[in-house]
Amino acid sequence: MSSPPGIAILGAGIFAKEAHLPALASLGDDAPVLKAVYSRSEKSATDLANAAKEKLKLSQAPTIYYDGNPSGDLDALLSRDDIAAVIVILPINSQPAIILKALEKGKHVLSEKPVAPDVEKAKALIQEYEAEYKPKGLVWRVAENFEAEPGYRAAAKAIRDGKIGDVQFFKATVLNYVSKDSKYYKTPWRTVPDYQGGFLLDGGVHTIAALRTILPYPLTHISSFASLNKDYLMPHDTINAILKSEGHYHGTLDMTFAFPTEKKPKTDSYLVSGSAGWLTINSAGTPPVVTIEVNSVKGSHGGKDEVVQEVIEEAGRGVEAEWRSFLGAIAGKDDGQGLGDPNGALVDVSVIQAALNSNGDLVDLGKLVAA
Repeated sequence: MSSPPGIAILGAGIFAKEAHLPALASLGDDAPVLKAVYSRSEKSATDLANAAKEKLKLSQAPTIYYDGNPSGDLDALLSRDDIAAVIVILPINSQPAIILKALEKGKHVLSEKPVAPDVEKAKALIQEYEAEYKPKGLVWRVAENFEAEPGYRAAAKAIRDGKIGDVQFFKATVLNYVSKDSKYYKTPWRTVPDYQGGFLLDGGVHTIAALRTILPYPLTHISSFASLNKDYLMPHDTINAILKSEGHYHGTLDMTFAFPTEKKPKTDSYLVSGSAGWLTINSAGTPPVVTIEVNSVKGSHGGKDEVVQEVIEEAGRGVEAEWRSFLGAIAGKDDGQGLGDPNGALVDVSVIQAALNSNGDLVDLGKLVAA
């Protein structure tokens, strides 16, 4: 009797081992069988396969595939009938072609963020998927764990439930310290990036996805300055921007990967202020816990405003959530959350691209995506 269709991991880097394997393990009986892994080298593929065997408690390690092995390369993996879906966790510039190759072979695809290196490539990729592969019933989702984080979704619900009134302004502050000893910096394709923004694209889309999830209306315009403060983080490492949602609210974004030390000031990562209160969002710890403090103004008492605070804490499990949503979509079960929509991920890339190129000019995000 043949075994049920399984999955394959394409890419054997840090996030595959430290995020996706634990997420698959957390799915328990709902997890599909990991049958194969691919990497550019035999060693890295073997390392991932061994780590998967241990973490997922497999009876045998998944089959390894790697470049330079004609009978066991990526094409051979994608030709397997017993693999229904793949997760693509490869360098940013490599991903679009691999996504299309997997779709062409009839595989459902979950691909790591960003959706593509720039807006033009993202649009072309989405258009081809929607024209050629979506009508065939193939599912493609972008793995953006910040939009799937229960903490950010809880903050969004608090706003939509009216707990702070109408949003008036917001502030996002991201202070990251990346040294030359960082395991992420040491990844060759990050050390010398061949895509716009460097860490600002690779990591910055997370922040934009969080804002996209939290705020009730889409961002429409941005004016920004980008700079390089540490030469080894080229081409840019810092963005300071003003953003607005036409007809609704505006806010600021300060994002850097060049903070001088690991020690950071006590600053809220996200602040959203409304007509009847405010909320803050912070994430800390390993594994991370997202803490939301919702402060609602309930009226005046003795001449002073009465503020009621609600604290919500959610364990960081966005990668697990995106996997559940993806597997549900494959099974024809729409969870209604819209997680992993490539068009949402396109918005994230468009904001970063506009921030990198604005140089103080006002950029219409809708026109950038539509161009």
